[in-house]
Amino acid sequence: MATQVTVTAQRGSTFLQIAIALQTLTIFLQAVSAGLLLTSSYGEVLHSVGARVMYGASMLYLLAAVLAWKPGGGSSRPVWHATGFLALASVQVVLGIAHVPSLHLPLGVLMFGLSVLALARRR
Repeated sequence: MATQVTVTAQRGSTFLQIAIALQTLTIFLQAVSAGLLLTSSYGEVLHSVGARVMYGASMLYLLAAVLAWKPGGGSSRPVWHATGFLALASVQVVLGIAHVPSLHLPLGVLMFGLSVLALARRR
């Protein structure tokens, strides 16, 4: 029984690492598409689609954090981090839709830094 809990917790931790890595990658790709937004006709479409993918990756991060926490009964800290990140992603989407680049861009940089930090902590 204890072995099964350990295997389940390990799978949850691996899923959490993958979710954070995916989130980090999508945020980086959002920075690339933001540059394309300024220089090409198709940049707006890429950035818009990328925003949806990044938001989905943030939701996946929260799901992975809950699944990694629940079976083993470990720390709930990753759940709180993922919840905070989803809140930041929500603010980011609102700022993007409202066309407030003075806050949207710095928040994007902050989110990328926090995501890289979360990824580094999980390794």
